[in-house]
Amino acid sequence: MAQPVSSNGKYVLEVKNLSVFYGDFEAVTNVNLNIERNKITAIIGPSGCGKSTLLRALNRMNELVPGTGVSGEVLFNGQNLYASHVDPVEVRYRIGMVFQKPNPFPKSIYENIAWGARIHGYKGNMDELVEFSLRQAALWEEVKDKLDQSGLALSGGQQQRLCIARALAVQPQVILMDEPASSLDPLATLKIEELMHELKKNYTIVIVTHNMQQAARASDYTAMMMLNGGETRSGTMIEFNQTSIIFTRPKDKRTEGYVTGRFG
Repeated sequence: MAQPVSSNGKYVLEVKNLSVFYGDFEAVTNVNLNIERNKITAIIGPSGCGKSTLLRALNRMNELVPGTGVSGEVLFNGQNLYASHVDPVEVRYRIGMVFQKPNPFPKSIYENIAWGARIHGYKGNMDELVEFSLRQAALWEEVKDKLDQSGLALSGGQQQRLCIARALAVQPQVILMDEPASSLDPLATLKIEELMHELKKNYTIVIVTHNMQQAARASDYTAMMMLNGGETRSGTMIEFNQTSIIFTRPKDKRTEGYVTGRFG
């Protein structure tokens, strides 16, 4: 897809009146959200309020579910990702995804990194790309002497960083992370958070998390989602602000109740 300059260079993603449907069910309703470049934005809220659906709408991953539809726009550098001429596969290279459960390919560590770049037409030095990607994911020193071993042989935290390196190898601008540390122990979780802080120097990161401490520690901005009170029980965003404000002086009482643990 083309890389036009955004109408507002501050934002890499601009979500405008976005609703997402699974068949007749409206899962997410009328979200407006600007994602700032080279920042970490967290999406929080109770289970079932549409956090992951919103996240996957940012790179058209929801379309892999039959019957999914959207209304509204998601602008990426000023271009609507849902325009008819835009290739969703290309969107997912520009806006990568890291899932809740580490999912390395059943291939060597080296091939986990090289495979996606190769099928995307990378013509440079593959050894250099593999090393660069693993270094960016803070994994190179741990695996540099066993690149021919299976990625599945790594620990859970290492596997997740391998998946991050795999996403980085195709040179995205944005990385989406759906509960990336929920299955990891506290030490591995801390490494993922430290890694995110390093990566935001070169990438924009959007993360879904149930961990309020993680959202408070790791993100620059936070979007709070809730189920609306109507018959459809769809999810919508009720508040968005700097993370420090969301966690200390939110405007919505529902946000205050959630971040202080009174419900959720």
